[in-house]
Amino acid sequence: MAEEDSNAALSELAEYLTGHLGDEVVGWGVDRRELCLEVSSSSICKVSKFLRDDANCLFKTIVDVCGVDYPERPLRFDVVYNFLSYNLNQRLRVKVQAGEDTQVPSIAEIFPAAGWFEREVWDLYGVFFSGHPDLRRILTDYGFDGHPLRKDFPLTGHVEVRYDDEQQRVVYEPVKLMQSFRTFDFMSPWEGLNQHLPGDEKAEKEQDE
Repeated sequence: MAEEDSNAALSELAEYLTGHLGDEVVGWGVDRRELCLEVSSSSICKVSKFLRDDANCLFKTIVDVCGVDYPERPLRFDVVYNFLSYNLNQRLRVKVQAGEDTQVPSIAEIFPAAGWFEREVWDLYGVFFSGHPDLRRILTDYGFDGHPLRKDFPLTGHVEVRYDDEQQRVVYEPVKLMQSFRTFDFMSPWEGLNQHLPGDEKAEKEQDE
């Protein structure tokens, strides 16, 4: 299918969805042969069920749920749902904006596979999904501090984990950097290096002239 025909079909689908969902759809756009709907967090369950059950949609498969962090925004997170319709042979992206205190309704009862994806978004971004049957960490340890894919999360983390032979268990300790951060320049790889590097003699001749 040519790109123009594909975009036209997606635009037609967008008009169909906005006509049936009304104010539930905040906005939409077509990019790279994919339709993207923006909906409010309170509408995600209604929209997801319509996409799954409507005879002209039949988006029966949820491919992924992921997060994006925009710290400069009041509602800093995007929760992104990716759906697939075998009937239409089309993919659909749905975006919901959420703040740090927003409770996004879980769609795990509508799409059971979303339960694992929502746990991942909670673990890595800290977006809370209300009504989730088992919302707990899935990639990091249960005692992990913070949410590592937030852009304000420190690169070093908050704690480090090691196995202690004496205590015969895993222990958590504050992060200890083995050396301080150093400033580098292109002439000297180590601060305070007092030796000539290849090419220095040329610079000295130019200064003497």
